[in-house]
Amino acid sequence: MSNPSTYPRSRQAAAWGGCVLFALLIAGCTPGDYRRKADRYVDGIIEAKQLQAFGRNEPFTIEKPADTLRRRLMEAQKLARSHAASLGATDLEPIEHWPDDDYLELGVGKSDGLLVIEPGVALRLTLRDALRVAAGNSRDYQTQKENVYRAALALDLERDAFRSTFTAVTSTDTSYNPGVDPAVSGIDSNTRLGITQRFKNGMTLTGAISLDVVKLLSQDHSSSNALSADTSVEIPLLRGSGRHIVAEPLTQSERDALYAIYTFERFKRTFAVNIASDYLAVLQQIDRVKNEVDNYKGLVLTVRQVRRESQAGRQSQIEVDRALQDELRARQRWISAQQSYERRLDSFKVTLGLPTDADIELDRDELMRLADGVRASLPSRRDSLTTTQEALPADAPVTLVIPSREGAGPMELEVPVATDLALKNRLDLRIAQGEVYDAQRRVVVAADALRGELTLLGRASAGQSRSLASAGSPDSFDPRFDEGFYDALITIDLPIERTRERNAYRISLINLQRAVRDLQSSEDQVKLSVRNILRDLLEFRESLHIQAGAVELAKDRVRSTNMLLQAGRGSIRNALDAKDDLVQSQNSLTAALVSYLIAELEIQRDMGVLEVNEQGLWQTYNPKELSDDSNTNNSE
Repeated sequence: MSNPSTYPRSRQAAAWGGCVLFALLIAGCTPGDYRRKADRYVDGIIEAKQLQAFGRNEPFTIEKPADTLRRRLMEAQKLARSHAASLGATDLEPIEHWPDDDYLELGVGKSDGLLVIEPGVALRLTLRDALRVAAGNSRDYQTQKENVYRAALALDLERDAFRSTFTAVTSTDTSYNPGVDPAVSGIDSNTRLGITQRFKNGMTLTGAISLDVVKLLSQDHSSSNALSADTSVEIPLLRGSGRHIVAEPLTQSERDALYAIYTFERFKRTFAVNIASDYLAVLQQIDRVKNEVDNYKGLVLTVRQVRRESQAGRQSQIEVDRALQDELRARQRWISAQQSYERRLDSFKVTLGLPTDADIELDRDELMRLADGVRASLPSRRDSLTTTQEALPADAPVTLVIPSREGAGPMELEVPVATDLALKNRLDLRIAQGEVYDAQRRVVVAADALRGELTLLGRASAGQSRSLASAGSPDSFDPRFDEGFYDALITIDLPIERTRERNAYRISLINLQRAVRDLQSSEDQVKLSVRNILRDLLEFRESLHIQAGAVELAKDRVRSTNMLLQAGRGSIRNALDAKDDLVQSQNSLTAALVSYLIAELEIQRDMGVLEVNEQGLWQTYNPKELSDDSNTNNSE
């Protein structure tokens, strides 16, 4: 029988101390600690996948700054709100039993605080500002970033399946039995430490050590301790064996995380082009409003002049009424243009992730600056359609000038060159190519499931356990492997019934063919989009020249008809038609300019060469001098 004052009691104290220490360690791991640990793992995965995908890293976080532009606008302009969440998650009140005290206080990353909000003054956004604001406030942008994070978490979970997994379980049972004489009471404690390791060849190894500590609280207060160990191994030899089969879920998760990086980068490029397109569409509407205002004012002046001439007997009442009708139509167009502008602006605010009722205006000079850039890249010419060839008989042959690449802009590449760039750089095409390989691997896995199963199982255990009935037994800390229990087993599952696996294999082959078709479709769509945008660039370039000439002709007509009208020799109808044609030509010129600018961005996006950083700012592709960074233009 053990002596409570000797070595076994020290062992017992050590066991109890270890249990208490382990309990304290478990109690110290808060939900916030687990969240931060998950972030560390995900950050490492994303950095590695960025390097794999592009050979570089860029900042990435799903936490938004506490002082977002949306929040500052709502506070500074006192905008309506329905809930504390209207400002952001940091303004939420923690609910009952909220587990993570500091989560709602997070506010990381760079804010858009450079944009100063002045009371009573509309916030003006340049195109660069709009791109940065969208990257920081857009809900779609945030969702895409979270998709990357989710893919990284899924990969971490698959990696965890091949990490060493440790377990520690302590159970203590206090019992009291008054039905015997004398009554028996005692404590029975078991601490079990285990480890499980799964290898990528399919083998699974499990080991554990158990410490039993028992003590009577009645009678002679005797105690006893014992140590035991056991281990087991499972090795598949046929079906389910081999790294390419066992690690397939991990391989797919690794590739899914890479696809998520590709998808997000593709989204950034598309998103930046969409933001620029929406921004320019609002500016185009502003220009239309300006043209309609000028036209409306001009018609008001024309009506005044016609009325004076009518009173003098030089114009009939019919001409006055005709001028009044055009004035009313001009007013209607002006009102319609103004409302269309406000609708577009509100829609653009939603795209940026800003409150719809925020007081915001765009930089109207941005369109002029971009137009100057286009004019500088396109050689000016006087189109043959706007020139008159005199002294030609009416029946002379008419020769049409076919549009060509002569005078083309820098982004109007040859079709083979643009197509080749797109096939090499399009990230969505890389994903489609990868999915063909994924489908091939699934065929291999499905074929493996058709094989027979041969599994080797082994188990070994040594040592003793304790209960209150053995409280007076001698302590046993020697596992005594020579007295242990050892077991080996081989299981065989012959491939007799494989209907489910057979059908799964056939479906995997069908899915492979589908993946091939999807790749072919993606490739053809890439070619089609590139060819169509190149056609658009040519059309919009020609339209720019045509509409520029049309504007000049319309201005000449307005001047001429006004001079004739003032001299009393002109027709009011001609004057009104000239003004209407001028407005239409001006609007068409702006539309052609905006269309050309957007098409230049779209061709870079669809060739996969438009670089966009984490702030949403793009770097324009330079097809002439790729190695000279000084020849690239930045959206910054």
